[in-house]
Amino acid sequence: MTGVWQLRWQPVGVPRFEPFPALRYSPAESLDRVAAPPYDVLSDSDVDDLRALDPHNIVVLDVPRDAQGLAEGDDRYELAAQTMQTWISDGVLVADPAPTFTLYRMRFVDEAGTARETVGVVGGLEVVDEGAGGVLPHERTTPKAKTDRLDLTVATHANLSPVWGLSLAAGLTALLVEPGEPMGSTTDEHGVVHIVERVSEPARLAAIAAAVSGAPVVIADGHHRYAISRTYRDQQRAASGRADLDSELTLTYVGELVAEQLSVAAIHRLINGITDAQLMDGLEPFFDLEPAGQVGPEFAREVVERGALCAVHANGHGTYLTPRDGAFEGVRDLDSARLEHALAHVADVEVTYQHGVANIVSAVTSGSACAGVLLRPVSIAEIRRTADEGLLMPPKSTFFSPKLRTGLVIRTLDT
Repeated sequence: MTGVWQLRWQPVGVPRFEPFPALRYSPAESLDRVAAPPYDVLSDSDVDDLRALDPHNIVVLDVPRDAQGLAEGDDRYELAAQTMQTWISDGVLVADPAPTFTLYRMRFVDEAGTARETVGVVGGLEVVDEGAGGVLPHERTTPKAKTDRLDLTVATHANLSPVWGLSLAAGLTALLVEPGEPMGSTTDEHGVVHIVERVSEPARLAAIAAAVSGAPVVIADGHHRYAISRTYRDQQRAASGRADLDSELTLTYVGELVAEQLSVAAIHRLINGITDAQLMDGLEPFFDLEPAGQVGPEFAREVVERGALCAVHANGHGTYLTPRDGAFEGVRDLDSARLEHALAHVADVEVTYQHGVANIVSAVTSGSACAGVLLRPVSIAEIRRTADEGLLMPPKSTFFSPKLRTGLVIRTLDT
């Protein structure tokens, strides 16, 4: 591991962003019953529950099962593709008659107890080569070896769940405030209200497309999905000899990179492979240590107010970790970078990632981790600076919330 960010991405160029004929659930379907969380946060039991909730729930397509109901069957992707075509034929899914954008609003109460409403736009974002600019990652990613998303895309010829992008275009939000044609809403398990509205007026489509296409877009969530879209695009180019197919773009929610449009939480660390005492010995050269008492939900605010990280121990108590002066020369002003730099000097340490203070405390007190470390959220200013300077944050530096629902907009691809 290293605590030094790498200057690898140059923010040059701008991406295309285009409307498309969205595939949506029929108004006869209840979005409360057919929409679902992102595939990568669902357990097997979650999928079972959603399939039982409604036979048309999007997980039938997005987290497919084989003919025996098994999650690893070889035919599950083809069955998903067949099911999708049946739903289209039966009118369960209906395509817009012309290219559209979709306004996506979320109403929720954030961790500080403040009522919020955000708005972004769903469209087709250009798939660019790695390092080409225009569409930029904002953090180093952990590898995912599975080909699940690629196999599903190849079978269904569809983007089923969106990438989340942050636009550097000033004024994008102002173009999205006016309501579009209502297309339904759903309230998720956390009480977040997700509202979608269709935009089809040519002048407004052109204005939104021009705004997003006028500045780089930073990928906030969905780096793996975007990489899979690049692989799929390359396959389509090789097979067809063309570079003008639907695979040149991918389904993306884009919001403006401003504080009022984002709710950013920290992703904390769970530590294994060493003892709690070894962890604290390793951190002591880099941080001033101070007892923090019993750790509770309020620590999401406490660490911000104190300007410190917080180690969590097996008895549920914590230790504040205040960065020592001069200990992080050359390391960015970011908790994930500071901790990564310090842990690089600790042998045999194993790090995993988890959001939510309660989840960290539960993991440590139950013995599934030897210790935890609570981080502070990354500021909007730091996210913006990262993009402007073409830098990459350490993996799992930011947790953007609320999570987008899958099933509200589907983008079909050339067959």
